[in-house]
Amino acid sequence: MAAQISTALAIYFVIWWLALFLTLPFGVRSQHEDGGGAPGTDPGAPVLTGMKRKLLWTTIISVIIYGVGLAAYQAGYLSIERLSKLMGMPF
Repeated sequence: MAAQISTALAIYFVIWWLALFLTLPFGVRSQHEDGGGAPGTDPGAPVLTGMKRKLLWTTIISVIIYGVGLAAYQAGYLSIERLSKLMGMPF
């Protein structure tokens, strides 16, 4: 039971991390685009990152992706045998 929970958490964490990298570029304005910036800083540095909003969207996206994957796994559409056949590898 503990292995199943830790595996589920690990899979969710990987999905969450990938979703975070997908959401990071959205809505970022650089100092150069904003027309200002502190002297001595990189012009590409962000003015406001909006990390709270991005973390919320990352969590929502990853819950949806994880839920769809879990539903597909429980329905039998997603299994090791089926994936190995799709990739052409014997299992």
